[in-house]
Amino acid sequence: MLGAYLDFIRIRFLTMLAYRVNYYSGILIYSLNIGVNYFTWMAIYGTGQSLGGFTASQMTSYVAVSWMARAFYFNNLDREISTDIRDGSIAIQFIRPYNYVLVKMMQGLGEGMFRFMLFMIPGMGIAMLLFPVELPTELSSWAGFLVMLFFSFLINSQINVITGLSAFFVENNEGMMRMKRVVVDLFSGLIVPISLFPGWLSSVLEVLPFQAITYLPGSVFTGRVQGVGIWNVLGIQVFWFLVLLIPMVWLNHAARRRLFVQGG
Repeated sequence: MLGAYLDFIRIRFLTMLAYRVNYYSGILIYSLNIGVNYFTWMAIYGTGQSLGGFTASQMTSYVAVSWMARAFYFNNLDREISTDIRDGSIAIQFIRPYNYVLVKMMQGLGEGMFRFMLFMIPGMGIAMLLFPVELPTELSSWAGFLVMLFFSFLINSQINVITGLSAFFVENNEGMMRMKRVVVDLFSGLIVPISLFPGWLSSVLEVLPFQAITYLPGSVFTGRVQGVGIWNVLGIQVFWFLVLLIPMVWLNHAARRRLFVQGG
């Protein structure tokens, strides 16, 4: 079955490649997002040297890598699963000789590989030309960041799968999907680094999985976390990956007992 699952990665990659022109505009949009955030943060810094533990140069790099990392880990697995449930095609998927949730994760990985090679890397190159982005100088920082980037994809995809499977129980989870996207973007540190949140809220976010998606990898890339600290934050990601497996597997099994199809 391993070969079959790998085929799902390949097929999704080739599908994305067929529509690659759409992602050229995506690079432009993400570059504009980085530009807006860059000039906003520079105006906030003014002549100040540090804010929330970030220097102005670190904030520039954090903004650029955070948005381009999102280009890799972002996917619409929640919407795909919700659509399968609403149109009833999930019934056919469930009787096929493979694990539906694992197939979705493989498809998401295929999309992520396309996004990494043809969206994130070119986009990061453009961001470096336009803004004073500083790259890590330590090999350990590069290795730690790339491994953490993969776990960012896994954790974000797990949250998407859990949100998508919730359609079995609420029937229409459109509002939930929209709320999830806002919550992930805000509380992951994409829009505002978690260290800049009020103390009580920052403490709450430290015990939630969202920081593992953007804030922790971004902190490694900018050099705010180094050496042994990289292993510590990677451990946080691994912990949340394992924890999120529980509701994802439980919902998958519970959904099979609740399966119904509306319409004729």
